[in-house]
Amino acid sequence: DVKVEVRYGDSAELASTLREEGDRTPAGLFLSQDAGALGALQAAGLLTKLPAEILDRVPARYRSTDGDWVGITGRVRVLAYDSRVLDEKSLPKSVFDLTAPEWKGKVGWAPTNASFQAFVTAMRLTAGEEKTRRWLEGMKANDTQPYEKNSIIRDAIADGEIEVGLINHYYVIEGIREGEVKGRDYPVQLHFFPGGDVGTLVNVSGAGIPAASGQQAAAQAFTSFLLADPQQEYFARQVGEYPLVPGVRQDPSLPPLQSISQPNVDLADLKDLQGTQQLLQETGVL
Repeated sequence: DVKVEVRYGDSAELASTLREEGDRTPAGLFLSQDAGALGALQAAGLLTKLPAEILDRVPARYRSTDGDWVGITGRVRVLAYDSRVLDEKSLPKSVFDLTAPEWKGKVGWAPTNASFQAFVTAMRLTAGEEKTRRWLEGMKANDTQPYEKNSIIRDAIADGEIEVGLINHYYVIEGIREGEVKGRDYPVQLHFFPGGDVGTLVNVSGAGIPAASGQQAAAQAFTSFLLADPQQEYFARQVGEYPLVPGVRQDPSLPPLQSISQPNVDLADLKDLQGTQQLLQETGVL
């Protein structure tokens, strides 16, 4: 058995704490809700190499190319939409289309949310700084509605406040499951942008072991535990996230992860959170 003492917090803030603590950190393992924070620690040289038996549990695109961290679950950025008023065929083919006049005041986003900021970082990497700036300014000018977090966007769509929203996929799965329990159809559905659009970024929750950790064996054992089939099935069953270990059963209502047309992004490159936050502030989004 591995005894675990947990310090909870925002992934970016905890990564910042680990950077400040350096080789004095008491942390034995870092679990992050997105790859950007892990990439920042990797870039700072603060993570140790993981053994092949851990890394090889997941496909190469969902782990560090240097072997410093490994993905645990997959979470896809999607456009959630109100199926009572919209047909999926009428939805935009790209996240960049949401600045069009027909979407004015109908879109929700959560600019302070870590998953949204990781998505904007991916946009900066794939589309460039200026196109990202223009998109943010266009969305703001189009009266995009700000919300504190993903679940509130989902609920706002269900309540008819807005028609679509940029969120992580599993919030809608959660709503659909609650609807099934209550015996009614859930109005909010998922739209995956096609063609490798950055609006369908697949990010991961993941684990990395601080190089200064004096608990390497225990940290490796716990990481292996999270990547074992029963735990991967649990994440899929309980919260609707994608298991990253091949062959583990996912939620049957979701398209297979390998069938989703993802943008060409090295998840470790999502580390420039500070640059993204600065851009969000400059455009008045934050």
